[in-house]
Amino acid sequence: MLYDLLLNYVENFTFLNVFRYITVRTGLAFFTSLSIVLLIGGPFIRLFSNKKIFNPIREDGPSEHIVKKIGTPTMGGVIILLGLIISVLIWADLTNIYILFCLYIVTSLGILGAYDDFKKIRNSNSLGISSKLKILVQIFLATLGLIVLLYLVEYEEFQNLYFPFFKNLIINLGWFFIPFSVFVIVGSSNAVNLTDGLDGLATVPVILVAGCFAFISYVTGNIVFSEYLKILYIEGAGEISIFCGAIIGACLGFLWFNAPPAKIFMGDTGSLSLGGSLGAVGIITKHEIVLAITGGLFVLEALSVMVQVISFKVTGKRIFRMAPIHHHFEKKGWPESTVVIRFWIISIILAMIGLATLKLR
Repeated sequence: MLYDLLLNYVENFTFLNVFRYITVRTGLAFFTSLSIVLLIGGPFIRLFSNKKIFNPIREDGPSEHIVKKIGTPTMGGVIILLGLIISVLIWADLTNIYILFCLYIVTSLGILGAYDDFKKIRNSNSLGISSKLKILVQIFLATLGLIVLLYLVEYEEFQNLYFPFFKNLIINLGWFFIPFSVFVIVGSSNAVNLTDGLDGLATVPVILVAGCFAFISYVTGNIVFSEYLKILYIEGAGEISIFCGAIIGACLGFLWFNAPPAKIFMGDTGSLSLGGSLGAVGIITKHEIVLAITGGLFVLEALSVMVQVISFKVTGKRIFRMAPIHHHFEKKGWPESTVVIRFWIISIILAMIGLATLKLR
């Protein structure tokens, strides 16, 4: 909104041309979302505490969680989404179809997550919406958005799947593009949701992945840099850097309150929406496989749950002491802070590998 308003005065005030630069607006989006979250975080925590919007703790989880985490407010994703969405509305080009798609994904999945959190709070347990219903709604929301996006996007390569490390390995997905992209968005959404089990565990990896894709979006939307790196040039994709910058700022602000010991949890409101939005960014930039690399920690967490379930159903035995895998290490005696920091280190390494794929082609 502010971006569009400023452009109207460029002819009279030439210094306003600076706002045409994506890098400038990405920085402004970062600081805007960060400031909003830091300003409203404290009042929201007090409000949620007074209203007893507390996080239901898994009864089968690590025993110390019941002692340390009970009574901690949840639905902190509301704070993240307010900072993120307001910042994007201020600094992004709202005529850009990719920005509108990302806003749709983050908002719709945020509402779904908020309803899930609401049910958990009302019923005073950690069940919420049934897993099947939640996934079905996610599939519906993602499919609806992708059909509209596919209809409005004007370049043929959008349905292609590109592989890192290879210049010419490209698969045209055709109409399989929609189910594949739905899988990316829904998978990312639930993977981040599964990772969000310890103080700050999901927040930092989300920041790292968003940081990688802020850069990837920028070079993908820049014809000079995309040609130099031998990656697909996508007109308008650079605007997604602003969206990623807003994610980083909002999550960094939230980490101020979510750092151990957490004063508030993001809940499904934050994890479902942030995960889904990262999936959307991966699809738009045509770096879905790079998303799986940079977000490898989320993939690992999701796989640990799948392997645990399959193993128990087939053999009656569990591979991990508890899933997702971060709880397995807690059960082995690792302090929560040790698990979190070591998983952050893994995320940093994976982010560096993901960025390296841009040049190693």
